[in-house]
Amino acid sequence: MEKCDRKVEMLFWSIALPGFGQLLNGKYLKGLLFVLLEFLINVQANFNKIIMLSFHGQIAEAINEANYQWLMFYPCLYFFAMWDAWKDAGGGKDRFSFMPFVFSAYFVTVGCMYSSTFKLFGVLWGPVWLPILCVIPGVFIGIILRKIILHFS
Repeated sequence: MEKCDRKVEMLFWSIALPGFGQLLNGKYLKGLLFVLLEFLINVQANFNKIIMLSFHGQIAEAINEANYQWLMFYPCLYFFAMWDAWKDAGGGKDRFSFMPFVFSAYFVTVGCMYSSTFKLFGVLWGPVWLPILCVIPGVFIGIILRKIILHFS
């Protein structure tokens, strides 16, 4: 398998479930730790239930079911696991290539915090859809800041 294909594969497995990319990279302890942390945070935050409710358009119920104290841990774990699997598969060699991952984690966490009250286009998006939408500015700001830092360093 080509190096680029392997990096992308590990990234996608980590998107599927944090820790899978690490397990496929042969980093078993780290992979199991990420999987266990994902399950712990998922259960404590009621994440699967709020995902299901959100997919059914029951945003108010999803907000009521969400344990935000636990849910706010998820974005950092999720994006760090993606970054780590990608890096272990040979990615991340360019300076500051972690920036889009980091800023996505920041923006998704903020999106999570505001998801019970913030309306976009008059719609309350809730604890699943608003954080997902926040990935977009996180990635772009991470890329832009990386370019600025590289330009001045």
